[in-house]
Amino acid sequence: MYDTAAIVLAAGLSRRMGDVNKLLIEINGVPMIRATVSACAAVCDAPVTVVTGHQAPDIEQALVGLPVRFAHNPDFASGQASSVVAGLQAVPEAKTTLVVLGDQPLLDRTALEWLLEMHRASDQTRITIPVNGAERGNPLVIPLALKAALLADKTNPGCRNFTRDNPDKVHRVETQDPAFFKDLDTLEDLKLYHAGRARHT
Repeated sequence: MYDTAAIVLAAGLSRRMGDVNKLLIEINGVPMIRATVSACAAVCDAPVTVVTGHQAPDIEQALVGLPVRFAHNPDFASGQASSVVAGLQAVPEAKTTLVVLGDQPLLDRTALEWLLEMHRASDQTRITIPVNGAERGNPLVIPLALKAALLADKTNPGCRNFTRDNPDKVHRVETQDPAFFKDLDTLEDLKLYHAGRARHT
C-alpha cells in the first residue's frame, strides 16, 4: 500500500474558456495541467492518477515523462462527479488520496505539503477540506477508510454530497492561501491571473 496518492481531474470540456482547453494553457512556461500534476507527483509516492476525457491525447502528451497513470472517463461530458468516481475506482490503494482540480494555477508542492500535514495532524479518518470562512477550496484529502463510502451512493457518488450529508466525517482547515481557491474557468479569469502576476514581478 502507498502512503499518498493523488487523483487529478483533467477530463472537463472547458466550455467557459471558449475554444481553448484551459488545462493546456501555459502557466510559467508549461501547460497548467503539467504544473498541477508535477506538484502532486512531488508529494506522492504513488503514480498520479489523471482522469482524462475531453482532448485526452493532448492531455496525455502534455504529461509525457511524469509518473502518471491515466483513467479515461467516457462519461466526462456529464460533469465532474463522474470523473471523481473514475478516479476513485482507478487510483492505487493509499492511506491518503488527494482529489485535485487540474486548473489551480497557484497550487504547488508547498501548499500540498501543508494540507497533508494538516490532515495527518488531525483525525485521519475524516476528509480534510481547505476553507476560508464559508468558501470551500480544493484539493480534498480522502482517507482510505472513506473511499468505499464515496462510491457507495450510486445516485450521487463522489465527494460533494457525501461531505455535505456527513459533516462529522469532515475536517475543515481554515486558510486564506489563494492556492486552494483560485481556478481558471474563463478568459477573464485568465486575463486577471496574468495581470496579477505582472503586478508582482
